[in-house]
Amino acid sequence: MDNVYLSKYLNKGIKRIISDVLIHSEGNPNELAFIAKFYKAAIKAAKRRSELENQGDHIPAFLISSIADQCNLKCTGCYARENDQCKDISSERQLSAEVWNDIFTQASDQGISFHLLAGGEPLLRKDVIESASKIKDTVFPIFTNGTLMNKEYLDLFDKNRNLKLFFSLEGDKEITDARRGLGTFDAVMNSMQLLHFRKIPFGTSITVTTQNLALITSDPYIEMLANSGCRFVIFVEYVPVTESTEGMTLTDSDRITLENEERRLQDKFQKVLFLSFPGDEKYFGGCLAAGRGFFHINPYGDAEACPFSPFSDRSLVDYSLIDAIRSPFFKKLAEKSLVGGEHTGGCALFSKKDSVAGILSEIADR
Repeated sequence: MDNVYLSKYLNKGIKRIISDVLIHSEGNPNELAFIAKFYKAAIKAAKRRSELENQGDHIPAFLISSIADQCNLKCTGCYARENDQCKDISSERQLSAEVWNDIFTQASDQGISFHLLAGGEPLLRKDVIESASKIKDTVFPIFTNGTLMNKEYLDLFDKNRNLKLFFSLEGDKEITDARRGLGTFDAVMNSMQLLHFRKIPFGTSITVTTQNLALITSDPYIEMLANSGCRFVIFVEYVPVTESTEGMTLTDSDRITLENEERRLQDKFQKVLFLSFPGDEKYFGGCLAAGRGFFHINPYGDAEACPFSPFSDRSLVDYSLIDAIRSPFFKKLAEKSLVGGEHTGGCALFSKKDSVAGILSEIADR
């Protein structure tokens, strides 16, 4: 799938998501008003990406930015801690809110409609989230552990509907607390209740492993989430960070099961929108990392192909966003079919990390 066709395909996908969200927002006037405005902004953004495509620059429709390198939890198998991008105490190397605001603005100017915020724990950077709230033509899904909700944040999310919370879960209380810490599940449920009472739509990001696949795709579990007010469910396949956690990784058979269950659940739970990552990538011609569909900016500004593949040849401290998109490293990954190639399931770049590191080394030696 070439970039021009991919751009058209992604644009159709964005329209479908907006249409689905509009349906799921029935009876919520504040949300309906926001979606109507954002739909117009998304059309304008698609035109801007097409203009730049014609000029030779392929602009991804999505970005992922880890805005915090600190987290108040210590989850078992956390890729951010393993990659040394998540700590107990924040580093002075973190980008300031002013720099993030500039990045958000550049992304908006280039037609990027969805900018995912992660961490560490992103709610530890209220200054950055407040900056994001001001970029009204961009939706900022915020992936949070859900333990830091307070009235100030509730007011912020109620007022700024372009900020969308996604609470991270592993399954039920027993499984979630076992990986994320005692009391985490109850804290997430409490945060959900607070948002649901204010009629603020939110989603969940569920890490899918061999241990929880049956539970998290069961009708009772999804019904519990739906009754709590959850309107979006993203199934994220677990990527192992150590040999001891490789047994948690989905098999090919498990991925087929997940895909089939996702379709079944979408048919049954009409008020919930289901997505999966990286499973849905195969419908877009393979891995979407390295700027095909998205790339990752770490807490220090490095432009990385993917959160699970922390290699970079350009930093947003030294380069503009468009120059980061033009990265020779990203281009070489595409030329070698490490992104955009045949998708057999799981994270393509993580499984080929030695090849990815080799390409970066070759570029550095030139």
